[in-house]
Amino acid sequence: MKKIINDPNQVVTEMLDGVVAAYPDQIKRIPDTTVVTKKDAPVQNKVGIVSGGGSGHEPAHAGYIGKGMLDAAVAGEVFTSPTPDQVFEAIKAVDGGSGVLLVIKNYSGDVMNFEMAAEMAEAEGIDVAQVIVKDDVAIEERDGRRGVAGTIFVHKIAGAKAEAGASLEEVKAAAEKVIANVRSMGVALTPCIMPASGKPGFELDDDEMEIGIGIHGEPGTERKPLGSADDIAAELMDHILADMELAESDDVAVMVNGMGATPEMELQLVNRKVQAILQEKGINTHKTFVGEYMTSLEMAGCSVTLLKLDADMKELLDSPTTAPAF
Repeated sequence: MKKIINDPNQVVTEMLDGVVAAYPDQIKRIPDTTVVTKKDAPVQNKVGIVSGGGSGHEPAHAGYIGKGMLDAAVAGEVFTSPTPDQVFEAIKAVDGGSGVLLVIKNYSGDVMNFEMAAEMAEAEGIDVAQVIVKDDVAIEERDGRRGVAGTIFVHKIAGAKAEAGASLEEVKAAAEKVIANVRSMGVALTPCIMPASGKPGFELDDDEMEIGIGIHGEPGTERKPLGSADDIAAELMDHILADMELAESDDVAVMVNGMGATPEMELQLVNRKVQAILQEKGINTHKTFVGEYMTSLEMAGCSVTLLKLDADMKELLDSPTTAPAF
């Protein structure tokens, strides 16, 4: 597949230069790193929030830097965790004296490298807390679940809590409440192509779809004949709702997330069915997000995320943010 790139070995650093050039009044890049921060970082007396991971998920993670969301994002190579020293640079850059929360997606490399960076920061006297996002219901065992698009809701609600002046412990608790109440499931219609190798992560025929995919080009948990938009939405919702404790009149936030190559028209078809299913069950949709939030290069497909909300979470979700991708 053709790609608009220069040098495959420079794609991440050149991409970061482009992101900073797009929002020069809001973000900056720490020289000689893959770390992007708020322009005014560190913000004194506010908990700093750092997230990140492999590149290829844009607008995640740098697109969520802004007032009311992240203070910094750390980019690894494509689908590869950033190194501990890069994460450490991000922690130092956003520490305004009230500590730093790390939002980590549940992949072994991310968990290991972010935890090593936290130990490095604590050795220098910086208070660091961390949360691990595990929202992918394609994995049956809870501790083994991957962090996928539900991570964006963690960024938003924890970021709003920090913006309101909460302590590190309070911001961590807000993030953990999201993690306990968010569920996601994805489907792929095509694989994605790694820039360096030019090869797909898996093969799919034109009349097939892959249910339960991750965000790193991994194959899913089940291969099936290609279904309609309603069929896909219903299947994803069946898995999500079976894993959530939702009752009539509960409030949820909905995210229908494109994986990189799915037109918004198609995402809205999926959203139409998702909303119909919720309405049938008497579940209230407080807010809906449709678009590309956590992609997988140029994979065609989508994911659906539901977040069960209480009054506090609704207020934090609705609070303003300057993050360009939200």
